[in-house]
Amino acid sequence: MFAASRPKCSGPLSRRDFLRIGTLGLSGFSLAEFLKLKAQAGPAFNDPDTSVIYVWLPGGPPHMETFDMKPDAPSDYRGIFNPIATNVPGIDICEHMPELARVADRFSLIRSIAHKFADHGGGHKQFMTGRAPKSPVNTVNDAPAVGSIVSKWFERRDVGVPNYICNAPNGRHGVDVFAMGSAYLGPSYTPFTVPGNPADDGFEVKNVSISKEMEERLGDRTKLLTGFDQLRQDIDQSGLMDAQNYFNQKAVGLITSDRMRNAFDLSQESDELRDRYGRHCWGQRALLARRLVEHGAKFVTMVMENPYKSGVEWLKNGTYNWDSHAVNCHMFDDALVRLPILDRSIAALIEDLYNRGLDKKVLLIVTGEFGRTPRISVTKGSQTGVDQPGRDHWPQAMSVLVSGGGMPTGQVIGSTNSLGEHPKDRALDPADFWATVYRHLGIDPEHAYPDHAGRPMPILPYGKPICELIG
Repeated sequence: MFAASRPKCSGPLSRRDFLRIGTLGLSGFSLAEFLKLKAQAGPAFNDPDTSVIYVWLPGGPPHMETFDMKPDAPSDYRGIFNPIATNVPGIDICEHMPELARVADRFSLIRSIAHKFADHGGGHKQFMTGRAPKSPVNTVNDAPAVGSIVSKWFERRDVGVPNYICNAPNGRHGVDVFAMGSAYLGPSYTPFTVPGNPADDGFEVKNVSISKEMEERLGDRTKLLTGFDQLRQDIDQSGLMDAQNYFNQKAVGLITSDRMRNAFDLSQESDELRDRYGRHCWGQRALLARRLVEHGAKFVTMVMENPYKSGVEWLKNGTYNWDSHAVNCHMFDDALVRLPILDRSIAALIEDLYNRGLDKKVLLIVTGEFGRTPRISVTKGSQTGVDQPGRDHWPQAMSVLVSGGGMPTGQVIGSTNSLGEHPKDRALDPADFWATVYRHLGIDPEHAYPDHAGRPMPILPYGKPICELIG
């Protein structure tokens, strides 16, 4: 399946490669010599003209209020929203997403992905990595996030913008907030993170010029590289430090390039198009994502967490993320704010990608870490002090929207049972989903990188590309 992308020289290593290296080590092949060969190696793969926009909805969007409605279920399951027909016969979605209904022929819905981690931490790690985490809680990865794998695989690719970029709200942009850590790959493969709201007039990318903050950031990375004196001596003898100096110079060139500045400059877009996306943080994040992949970024994560920005009035019975417990918010009132904003932003992005001929190059993903409980609960709200409806965490069923990537569209993959509780057919795992994404990017998920103990860890432990999404 992935034979065309199999490396022909040192780079991402298969499990067989690791066994071979172990044998060489017994016969005197040193770590320093191995590192030298790694540093001297050229690209181990072709660079397909493909990329990913990953729209992350943290907290867990309700599948039964968005893409998997159950109008015939009992009232304490189905909720108060109604489904509407899309432009694809037989596919219905929530009435509060009419713009997406109009472009349903340009996306697919996966309704049968499920996993076992009901805590936000475990759910984030499971979905962000495609691996079952060691701990069901906290968001510190023990395996690399998918974006970090992409960054590692394409580390020798240089197009003038980072390969892996993330835009998240101020204060929510740390790599461990949403389990975007690179684990054993090391800090060099975390995203180039841009905090803030692109819809703000004062929005700027502070990291595209050498500022005091950037000097400190580069200095911190230098400390990480040189902190272990004995290992550094071994690396110096291997010549790897010369290579590292090259990569540092490359990084400085990257953050000061005109291409980089232009990629983030939304003022280059017409007012008409910016209005179409919506002059709010989610709309402008979606537009920024399109600009970044158009300028060459491989994997762009846009966090669409808090809709109450850019002049959107905060509801007393709303909440900042998609975690629609009754104690947090009145789920339906909150959804009446966030669903139309998401609808407009994602529909505009889909149309823009198609209109610009990017629908084969760019794969768009819209998801959170899990769905919500099929049965509605009623609890006194912490902000309102009155009883209000909500749904709790539910990893046994969730919906994912995918568009572009040259993949078949206008379809629903899998289904849940009549109450939205669990997959009824085509049960899929997050690893199956990411195997599909890696196929689009030309990454072989059977290749392995060493973990902290030096053990070869395949990119994915299992999982097959979803056949319905293979063009």
